[in-house]
Amino acid sequence: MEKASEYLTTKELAELLRIKERKVYDLAAAGKVPCNRATGKLLFPRAQVNAWLATNDTGLLPSVNSQRANVFLGSHDPLLEWALMESRSGLASFFDSSIDGLDRFKKFEGIATGLHIYDAASDQWNVPAITSRFPDEPAVLVQWAWRNRGLIVAPGRSENFVDIGSLRGKRFVPRQPEAGSQKLFDYLLQAAGISPDQLEFIAPARGENYAAQAVMEEKADVALGLEAVARQYQLDFVPLLKERFDIFVVRRHWFEPAMQKLLAFCNQQEFLTQAQNLGGYDISSLGQVVYNGN
Repeated sequence: MEKASEYLTTKELAELLRIKERKVYDLAAAGKVPCNRATGKLLFPRAQVNAWLATNDTGLLPSVNSQRANVFLGSHDPLLEWALMESRSGLASFFDSSIDGLDRFKKFEGIATGLHIYDAASDQWNVPAITSRFPDEPAVLVQWAWRNRGLIVAPGRSENFVDIGSLRGKRFVPRQPEAGSQKLFDYLLQAAGISPDQLEFIAPARGENYAAQAVMEEKADVALGLEAVARQYQLDFVPLLKERFDIFVVRRHWFEPAMQKLLAFCNQQEFLTQAQNLGGYDISSLGQVVYNGN
């Protein structure tokens, strides 16, 4: 077996650290990584680099041995959760919220994360949330589905809820602050000129299903939820908008067996039928790349 060189090139160090070569030059110029110059070429002593990695606790770079967990993170989507199980992709899931998923993704706790975060300043879904947090991540943002989101209310009461303005004086189910739906709700309230103190809030629900359950159990009058979830609980639904749910996934993992098995399943009639049965889904753009990281 060929003995490894005692020096790493710029390209080799970039691959080791999973960053772009220009970032290696920046680290060297700032004296943040051990390096030598030979005939104008940067070389990095392997032993010293390994020692530097072992003691580096700034959180700037992952450990050389960091491996992402084979887990799907982020916001819960009924169709995605069903497809992960039915496809037998081998991917586990930990669904909490859009922001929680991005935070865990940054800590290498999963290979992909789902999100639906609206940015009012740019009138975009999800891309600003990714570019602001992961400017150099070798990952892609791909569409999963457009989903109908609106007001979930008890059966027979939809005529009392026309728009966001109908929420004044009503008991409402909020979500946790990290949830994409809560951030959207805050924006909708502000855009409608409604102050939060004009509503009566119950305890936050940590999931779309729990919000619907609160309405079903008459603990609240209304929730901001998905049409698919309203149908599941046989509740009335007042549509307000379509939101885009995307998947942020490490580019390398996109082509590995687990993700490919999931994607292959999504091309089958069984998947299309389930999307129709759940209701409120437009999956015509599933798989379309909307952002390609470096």
